[in-house]
Amino acid sequence: MQDFFKTIVYPTLTLCVRTLSRTLTALEVVGRERVPRAGPVILVCNHAHLVDPPLVGSFAPRRVHAMAKRELFETPLIGWIFWAVGAFPVRRYSGDLGALRTARNYLRGNSTLLMYPEGTRNHGRGLKPALPGAAMVAQFTNTQIVPVAIVGSHSIRWRSLPFLWLIGRRPSIRIEFGEPFTLEDKHSTTQSALAETDRMMREIAALLPADQRGCYGDQTAGTIVTARATTDQNEYLDNREPRDRE
Repeated sequence: MQDFFKTIVYPTLTLCVRTLSRTLTALEVVGRERVPRAGPVILVCNHAHLVDPPLVGSFAPRRVHAMAKRELFETPLIGWIFWAVGAFPVRRYSGDLGALRTARNYLRGNSTLLMYPEGTRNHGRGLKPALPGAAMVAQFTNTQIVPVAIVGSHSIRWRSLPFLWLIGRRPSIRIEFGEPFTLEDKHSTTQSALAETDRMMREIAALLPADQRGCYGDQTAGTIVTARATTDQNEYLDNREPRDRE
C-alpha cells in the first residue's frame, strides 16, 4: 500500500508543479533530450530558490530522487511529501556518509539523482564554492553527470506572484539541461574529488549568464574552487575497502 501511494503522489505533484509554473511564470525548458533515458544519472544544479528542486525534478524526463537537507524532513506535512516523492535527507556540512551511501544505492539501481553541490541557496548572487559529495558519488559509481542550470527562480516572491500573473508580468525562468559527461579521474581520493567538483561546477557555470557564475567565473579559471571535504569524508575516501568501488 505504501509503495502504491508513493506511485500516485509523485506524478500528481509533478503535474501540479508543471501546470502552476507554466501558468504563473514565463518558463523555458531546454535540453531535456540530453538526459540519458537509461542507466544511472546524476543531475547537478545551481541552487537559488526553494522552488528549484520541484521545478527541475518536474521537468526532468526521468523520475528523480533528490537529496535535500534533513530539516525539511522534520517539518510536518512537508517532510511527509519529501518522503513520498522519494527524496532522501542529508546533514549538510557534516560529512553525512549515510546520505552518500543512499545515493550510491539508488544509482546502483539505475535511478536518477538530483543534487545541489552548493549545499545551500545562493539567492541569485552567483555560484558558491561546492561541496564534494556529488563528485564523490559519481566517482564511486562511475555515473554520468548532467549539469543543469536554472536562471530567474531567485526573482520569485510568493506574495507578488499572483498579482504579476494578473497584470501579465510573469517572472522569466529558464531551465537548461547540459550535455552529459563522466568524471575523468575515477581514483576517488580526496584531491581528485575536489578537482572533479571544480570541473563539475564549471560545467554548470557554462550554462549560466556570466553574472551568475560567481566563484566559478573567468576570474578563477585555472584554479580549483571548492568547499573542502570534511574529516569524515576524507577518511571515507582514503580508507575505503576495494569492494566499495564495485
